[in-house]
Amino acid sequence: MRTTKLQRFDRTYIKDYQETPEGYLTFKNVPITRTGVFPYRRKDGATSYEAKLPEEILSDSTVLSAQSKAITNEHPNELVTTTNHQQLAKGLSHTDARVDGDKILVSFTVTDSELISEIKDGKREVSIGFLSDIEQRDGEYNGQRFDAVQKNIEINHIAIVDQGRAGPEIGIRNDSDAWQIEDEGGKRNMAKYKIDSVEYEVDPVIKSHLEAQQAKLDAANLKIKEVDTLQGRLDAKDAQLKVKDDEIQKLKEKSLSEDELDAKVQERVSLIATIKPILGDSFDFKGKTDRELKEAVIQSVNAEFKGDSKSDDYINAFFDATTAQVQVNGFSSTGAQSAFTGDSAGTQSKEINDMKAQRLNMRS
Repeated sequence: MRTTKLQRFDRTYIKDYQETPEGYLTFKNVPITRTGVFPYRRKDGATSYEAKLPEEILSDSTVLSAQSKAITNEHPNELVTTTNHQQLAKGLSHTDARVDGDKILVSFTVTDSELISEIKDGKREVSIGFLSDIEQRDGEYNGQRFDAVQKNIEINHIAIVDQGRAGPEIGIRNDSDAWQIEDEGGKRNMAKYKIDSVEYEVDPVIKSHLEAQQAKLDAANLKIKEVDTLQGRLDAKDAQLKVKDDEIQKLKEKSLSEDELDAKVQERVSLIATIKPILGDSFDFKGKTDRELKEAVIQSVNAEFKGDSKSDDYINAFFDATTAQVQVNGFSSTGAQSAFTGDSAGTQSKEINDMKAQRLNMRS
C-alpha cells in the first residue's frame, strides 16, 4: 500500500453565533469534521473518494489538534505557523474540542473586524485545513466504496469561507450539522504577481512557475553580462596587441639589415675622412648627424651660412661643391684662397653652381 502526506480541506456550515462585549463573535460547538467517505477533486481533475475512518478521525491526537488553532479568512496559500500567525490569524479555536457521535466539535472566537463584518453579511461556511497521510487502498465504509484512507490527520487551521462551488445541494443549510467537502476549500486567496510595476492576482501555482522562469531568465542575463565583460576584456587585449604589433612593425621598418648597417658605417667613416682635414683635429664629431657635419664644413668657409630652412638636397649639393673645390685647389677655409670669400670665389662660382644643379638632378 502506498501512503502520501497531503493537505485537505473539509467544509461545513455555521448559523448561530454569540457577540461578546468587545464585538467579537463566538461560535459554540461547531462540527468541523466527521467520519465517512468524501469526494476530493485532485489537481489532475479526477475525483478521489477518501475515507475518514473512526479510528483515525476520532483519535485523541486528531481531536487535540483542533484546539487553539488559528481562524483564518479563506484558506491561506501556506500552512499557518509561528512565522505567519500574526498575519493570518483572525481568531482562535477554544480548548473544548471533543467527539460527539461521528463528529469532532470545537468552539472558536473571531476577533478580526473585517471578517466579523463579512460573517454578518452572510459568510458562514467553515472549512478546516489539515495534513493527512493518504493511504491508497480500496475498501467500503457504511456502504460507501473508497479508494484511499486518510491517516494521522492533523488540523492546521479553521477557515471561514464563501459558499462552495459545488452548489447548495451538497450540504443541508438548515442547521450546523450540514457538510460540504472540496479539495481546495472553495474560493482560494490569489497570489500577487507584479508585471511592469503592476500587481495581478494569479493562481499560486502559476506564480511559482513564473517566478521559476524569471529566476532562469535572471541567471541567463547574468551569464550574458559575464560573457560581455569577458568579451570586452578580450577586445581590449586585442587592441593592445595590435598597438604592440604596429610598434614592432615600425621598429622593423626603421631597423637596418647587416648589409645596410655596414654601408651606413662605411658612409660615415668616409664622410669623416673627407671633412676632417677641413674642420681640423680639434672639431668634436661625436653625436653629430651627417647633415650637421656637412653644415659645419659649409660654415667653415661661410660663417654667415644658415641651413635651417634648406632641404637635405640643397645641403648635400653645397657640401659636395665645397669639398670638391678643396680637393682641386687646396685652398683653406679662410683668406684669399677661400672658395666663397677669397679671390677664387668669382671664377669658381659658376662651377659650384653647376655641381649643385647636377647634385639636385641626381636626387630628383
